[in-house]
Amino acid sequence: MIKFFYVAVGGAAGSVLRYALSGAVQSRFAQLFPFGTLAVNLAGAFAAGFLWYFCERTAVPPEARALMFVGVLGGFTTFSAFALENFHLLRDGEAGLMLANLLATNAAGVALVFAGFWTAQYLLKGAS
Repeated sequence: MIKFFYVAVGGAAGSVLRYALSGAVQSRFAQLFPFGTLAVNLAGAFAAGFLWYFCERTAVPPEARALMFVGVLGGFTTFSAFALENFHLLRDGEAGLMLANLLATNAAGVALVFAGFWTAQYLLKGAS
């Protein structure tokens, strides 16, 4: 049960960090491109790789791993988990699976945002 507490605390911290970094970066670039989200995703991917290397070489307790990876990085950006999973696939010699994961997640993710939007638009036409 203690892991859930660590995940919750870490998730709250990660969410606040995401909000702060994304807002700070995006306010500097008043353009259409989502630089704030890009900064968060790239920082999260770097942190995931850095922390994974550290955890592989030291005795990091499971609660601390839950705090760092699921909590802080999960609240900060789930992209870090996606990037770390692709790293593992490639490192394990599964380039085809990595490519499939990249394509499926990105293509299907964007398609499902459109599908969700159009479904809500259809179902809630008279609601507004």
